[in-house]
Amino acid sequence: MSDETKVTQEYGAEQIQVLEGLEAVRKRPGMYIGSTSSSGLHHLVYEIVDNAIDEALAGYCKHITVTINPGDSITVTDDGRGIPVDIQPQTGRPALEVVYTVLHAGGKFGGGGYKVSGGLHGVGASVVNALSQWLRVRVHKNGNIYEMKFARGQITQEMTIVGTTHKTGTEVTFQPDPEMFDTLVYDYEILHERMREEAFLNAGLSITITDNRQADDISDEMCYEGGIREFVTWCNRNKTPLHEDVIYMSGSKGDASAEIAVQYNDGYNEFLMSFANDVRTPEGGMHETGFKTALTRVLNAYGVKNGIIKGDDKVSGEDCREGITAIISVKLTDAQFEGQTKAKLGNAYIRTLVDQVVNEQLSIYFEEHPQTAKAILEKAMMANRAREAARKARESIRRKTGLESGQMPDKLQDCNERNPELCEIYIVEGDSAAGSAIQGRDSRFQAILAMWGKMLNVEKARADKIYGNDKLYPLIVALGGGIGEDFDLSKLRYHKVIIMSDADVDGAHIRTLLLTFFFRYMRPMIENGFVYSAVPPLYKLTRGKTVKVAYSDEERDQVSAQMRADNPNAKVDISRFKGLGEMDPHELWETTMDPEKRTLRRITLEDASRADAIFTVLMGEQVEPRKEWIERNAKYAVNIDI
Repeated sequence: MSDETKVTQEYGAEQIQVLEGLEAVRKRPGMYIGSTSSSGLHHLVYEIVDNAIDEALAGYCKHITVTINPGDSITVTDDGRGIPVDIQPQTGRPALEVVYTVLHAGGKFGGGGYKVSGGLHGVGASVVNALSQWLRVRVHKNGNIYEMKFARGQITQEMTIVGTTHKTGTEVTFQPDPEMFDTLVYDYEILHERMREEAFLNAGLSITITDNRQADDISDEMCYEGGIREFVTWCNRNKTPLHEDVIYMSGSKGDASAEIAVQYNDGYNEFLMSFANDVRTPEGGMHETGFKTALTRVLNAYGVKNGIIKGDDKVSGEDCREGITAIISVKLTDAQFEGQTKAKLGNAYIRTLVDQVVNEQLSIYFEEHPQTAKAILEKAMMANRAREAARKARESIRRKTGLESGQMPDKLQDCNERNPELCEIYIVEGDSAAGSAIQGRDSRFQAILAMWGKMLNVEKARADKIYGNDKLYPLIVALGGGIGEDFDLSKLRYHKVIIMSDADVDGAHIRTLLLTFFFRYMRPMIENGFVYSAVPPLYKLTRGKTVKVAYSDEERDQVSAQMRADNPNAKVDISRFKGLGEMDPHELWETTMDPEKRTLRRITLEDASRADAIFTVLMGEQVEPRKEWIERNAKYAVNIDI
């Protein structure tokens, strides 16, 4: 390149943008709260609650309240010591102001404020302030009530004494900023679930959550003296326990402590939740590794010692965790999390601590409770045999279907495109609906797989039965990613897997059966956002030659009124679509399959424990909880033919 054509602008200090204070948060909110969707909105509440929890962990706070106010502002109060209000020496400003306006400021960084802390890298209060249209904080301390107000991170009222008090504690009210978030509406159930989790993890701490947006306030107070023991009982409430009591283990070394609660049920799924300083670690980490290793070692040692395991018939870690419900909670001063959103705990010494606690205390428990030990071990050995049978069934599937050779099932009408990122597959129930879908689709990138009859309920079946099932087998082969522990997302042939079922009770059942299967055996598909539910229209409206469709009762009434706009007495024929098979190919394409016009619902896993509980209730053995759930939630079933 000649000197004349060389880019002359130098890359120097003046090109580096320095974002002052909270401006950085408003510029890139996703870096601090994960996203600006519903999950980010709810994350604001968790940040403020985490600060109150830190006071509880330090032994000063007994009660926290969370209130959703009309207009979706949030108030969080605690009865801790109250945020310091004296002058902070480095800045010459009140500590309260520094906590709410400076990133990485707080009692977690000096070493003396908190031994353990859950706040997200200490950025909590200031980030919430930056992303709020307005925020007000009141501190009860030293006999006074101190108040400060902010708007989008900027101070609108300096710290002022507004009254006297006999209490101590902090009250924060904030209104999320519409400029920052895609949605501003709080979901009571999401907050309720999270607060219940916090109450379980902090035995004896009382947390009250209230929704004041309706005429009838909803309120729940949660306090669990049994802590994570009660958490396990709660998780197993719709399952049949294998043994009556919850096995509880705890221990500490230096400033680090660990507690573990375990109870097996007669199901086949593993449910393990881990926490570090009360923060959920969905990707596990060292504390989970320590638990799994010790559990497998203790069960095998007990089996060998008591003659239950002979020769080389040892059970694997996976066998040992079949049907387990376990909560692992660790507290430590220097928690090292991998990633901004704390998905995984990295402190190696925590693995050793958890391993030692489980190794010693579970061994003693088994010696003292031989019946329970035997029941758990026999279940693990049965899982071992089933896993071997499943392995053979998987190999047989590979051979029979030619997974390697690329032979596809008869019921699959594939698309021409071969790049999975551009391909989508519609899973359709019944031949008539499949026929319309095949004729109506865009065959360049849309594949159709016809399913017929009720598929297997995988919640009630072991893996070996699933691999050989004639209804599921074409689906496994068509998707191409494998199943269970062999599932490989990189081999998935379609990045949009769309369940297209009728908008009636049977359709909802088929959808639930398929989602249960994906949730249990192809979970990475859901976690990566590859699973969708099609939304077919409910109504067809006709006036003369004009035909329109509606997807809800409300839309039906609106469309009907629009079609009569020029003549209120005009006759509009309204017919209800009974099923997808009733639609001709053109209708099905226009309403449900055309990427320009269709509506798809992405299936997400916001909360694994919530999903696990619902799948267990709907698809499990227990009839009573299912009946209760359906009665309680029937009012929300808007698109269902009853």
